[in-house]
Amino acid sequence: MEKKETMRRGFVFQKYEDEAQSPFDKLFEIFKELITHTSGDFDEAIDWLRQLDQEYKLTDEDYGIDDFIEDLKKKGYIREEIDPDGKGGMSITAKTERAIRQQALNQIFGRLRKSRSGSHTTKHQGLGDEHTGEFRSYNYGDSLDKISMTESLRNAQIHHGADDFRMTEDDLVVEETHHKSQMSTVLMIDISHSMILYGEDRITPAKKVAMALAELITTRYPKDTLDVLVFGNDAWTVSIADLPYLKVGPYHTNTVAGLQLAMDLLRRKRNTNKQIFMITDGKPSCIRERDGNYYKNPVGLDPYIVEQCYNAARQARKLHIPITTFMIAKDPYLERFVREFTQANQGKAFFTGLKGLGEMIFEDYETNRKKRIKG
Repeated sequence: MEKKETMRRGFVFQKYEDEAQSPFDKLFEIFKELITHTSGDFDEAIDWLRQLDQEYKLTDEDYGIDDFIEDLKKKGYIREEIDPDGKGGMSITAKTERAIRQQALNQIFGRLRKSRSGSHTTKHQGLGDEHTGEFRSYNYGDSLDKISMTESLRNAQIHHGADDFRMTEDDLVVEETHHKSQMSTVLMIDISHSMILYGEDRITPAKKVAMALAELITTRYPKDTLDVLVFGNDAWTVSIADLPYLKVGPYHTNTVAGLQLAMDLLRRKRNTNKQIFMITDGKPSCIRERDGNYYKNPVGLDPYIVEQCYNAARQARKLHIPITTFMIAKDPYLERFVREFTQANQGKAFFTGLKGLGEMIFEDYETNRKKRIKG
């Protein structure tokens, strides 16, 4: 009998080569980073881009920075605006703001697997509508449309063989599913002066996290809600479109004002799953009294201010709103305060530097969406 030759198949490995980018795309990647660092200041971002071009030869004689600016105009990424005093200038458009948010998402959450839009899952398994990839034996009362035919047929073949093929109830397998729920999140960002002290830019990573989280929720979990607020001497909300323009101010840190505003926002949400994420690098140093005056003490941990923070944490706990604090400064003195604050709320705390901040927030967001927070 003649032996037939079979073609062997396998993987062919080649040296990785980055996809070719046009001159515009290469400069645009850098421009989006610069416009975030400059809080939306187009002229300053272009000045930095020209300096980088001189040092690293980003352009050539065929395509320069001026050509790039013209393309930004043509593609709708920038527009000219006239100030009330008659002076003109270039500013970024909503198209650029979306591009910045998408870049932040890709940078921070780049390892996300693509999936269809949906809501968040609870910890309860059963008759849901999101597949988990986990299987169990069929139980009386299980819905027939949850039976995995592939796994059930496989069991029948293993148990009875091909010659005496039949399927019994013992062969049936059901795929587990999760019920879907919705999540309402408030992200609090500290914009007190300490966020740029000691030569470390802490506000830009915080902005990137906010933009990435906003892009993640609006594209992957459109039924969820995200509110962003900033807090210094006072607290106020900012829109998603405002995130690239956030700046640190000459403020103290009124943590209580931020928490009270966050709880007010979440009280209005119908979702039962609610949470607060707080990004801060310093201690609470300011309280607004009932008469409108500010009590400030930047030295140490003031017992009066600290106790007000603990009270706000306990109030959120009564409302079934967990607070997750991301402390982006290493200080044992402050860490003790954060731990006691977290205990008062029964929430969570992460003590981290700027590196990995985005991944931590994403992982915590994904973890929280898989459990139901009672309300």
